[in-house]
Amino acid sequence: MPLEALRALLNRHARPDWTTPIDGVLISKVDRSDPPAPSMTGMVLAVIAQGAKRLALGDRVFEYGAGQYLVASVDLPVTGQFTGADPEHPALGFGLTLDPSAVAELLLQAGPGTAPRLGGGPPSGIAVTDAPAALLDAVVRLLRLIDEPRDRAVLAPLVKREILWRVITGEQGATVRQLGLADSSLSHVSRAVRWIREHYADPFRIEDVARMSGMSVSAFYRNFQAVTAMSPIQFQKQIRLQEARLLLATHPGDVTGVGQRVGYDNPSQFSREYRRQFGAPPSKDATRLRDAARSPAGVLP
Repeated sequence: MPLEALRALLNRHARPDWTTPIDGVLISKVDRSDPPAPSMTGMVLAVIAQGAKRLALGDRVFEYGAGQYLVASVDLPVTGQFTGADPEHPALGFGLTLDPSAVAELLLQAGPGTAPRLGGGPPSGIAVTDAPAALLDAVVRLLRLIDEPRDRAVLAPLVKREILWRVITGEQGATVRQLGLADSSLSHVSRAVRWIREHYADPFRIEDVARMSGMSVSAFYRNFQAVTAMSPIQFQKQIRLQEARLLLATHPGDVTGVGQRVGYDNPSQFSREYRRQFGAPPSKDATRLRDAARSPAGVLP
């Protein structure tokens, strides 16, 4: 029953830009299965009510469908594709952005021993699991507040806290819990991820980023690989190529200049790696991007 109610609410309140009147809440409705496309996940909880999506992160592939949720605890470069979506049966999804400070506040309020213990190793930055009825029920109650503007300002923050608590105490709770812990391995990796994203066009030494993240080189490399499924250099390359693709959508005639702006001194290397990533050389892909219909990116179904 909660899944049926969720489908009806998502279908009714979906907007082309995926926004809602509730801060941090997104609704997606996709009626076609496009080819795989790159995007950044953001830090988000995504619940699918109808349809399915496949995400590739490095050499890992995640698939989630109706009645399942995905948690992305780090903003990661992924390649995603909706499967089986059409106008008769569109993919419908709910998204809630994850705020580390909200996680920390809940953990402090709950006290020790009430949330899952952390495992020995760093968690993957993305995890998928079945959504329990209690979580789906809370999502439904949150979306019903869209029709109740008088109650929304007071009740929406409370229901969002409940949803977050359901996730913290659920199967992927250890991953989400690390968002709220300043000294967790996930927090250290997130610091490095942010730095690389902000300086993606610049060369860097692993030793320097490891020191900035507060880890030894060996621990940094091991934890970064576990969370992102990529080495730091591979991660930087993914960010460079995604930024290049965005730039080419608005500057299709300046392939060499775009390559230099994202950190490639060698135009041949840029063209070669771009084609390997997106299946077409930069100039051809730029034309395809310009002609294609644009749709929101992200991990939402």
